[in-house]
Amino acid sequence: MSEELKQNGFTGSSEYVASEELMASVNVAITLKKPLLIKGEPGTGKTMLAEAVAKSLGKRLIIWNIKSTTKAQEGLYVYDTIQRLYDGQFGEEGVDDISRYIKLGKLGEAFDSDEQVVLLIDEIDKADLEFPNDLLWELDQMEFYINETKRTVKAKHRPIVIITSNAEKELPDAFLRRCVFHYIDFPNDELMEEIVKVHYPDVEENLLKSAMNVFYNIRSLRDIRKKPSTSELIDWINALQIGGISADKIKSTLPFIGVVVKKDEDLETVRHNANQL
Repeated sequence: MSEELKQNGFTGSSEYVASEELMASVNVAITLKKPLLIKGEPGTGKTMLAEAVAKSLGKRLIIWNIKSTTKAQEGLYVYDTIQRLYDGQFGEEGVDDISRYIKLGKLGEAFDSDEQVVLLIDEIDKADLEFPNDLLWELDQMEFYINETKRTVKAKHRPIVIITSNAEKELPDAFLRRCVFHYIDFPNDELMEEIVKVHYPDVEENLLKSAMNVFYNIRSLRDIRKKPSTSELIDWINALQIGGISADKIKSTLPFIGVVVKKDEDLETVRHNANQL
């Protein structure tokens, strides 16, 4: 990363530990004015990245949570015909002013902001296959047209767009070409220790080492269906501290293991292979 980006770009935050590669990807996307597409297994901090970028750069965060039923149009604007009909029935003034019933969506709100914002489009792969393609023009041109009022909403400041995906569906090639892509690798021991200490700076060293050793051994078991995530390790260490568990008992008794392992089959696998942990 160049010295200029280190001084003026994203460099992580006190609550979010980012690798050099991730920080570089964020800053390249901002410089190129392209959306940043983030993939990685659950629990690697994809969603939290947008919060960290917004906080680090002193910008407002707008979150568009995507569901299986979400349509691209909802992110631009919606025309509240029901409210207009209701107001007309009760003689409300201004019913003829259609603009009163145009509600901007999250993307529209980001475009219309007087200051640059960070826009998180979270879990884009939950929507149908056409959803990403339906956003191509708007993300390219940074504008959209409201047919009911004949108004074009053009971005006053190009938002910093961060898009997350859990790889549940393949995204269209045309969409991928317009993004900067980064895959967040699962943290290694060194980075994980740094992440944990952000949350628990006073954690006892032997307890941390013992818990992490068991945690990574569980992840390495061949038959584990749902590998435990970073957030589950953090919760487990908190439980161990609250429970007053000593480091030497973690491997032998696997206390509060239900905080880490969430499936019956995985719990059976862990218990069956306890001697390997």
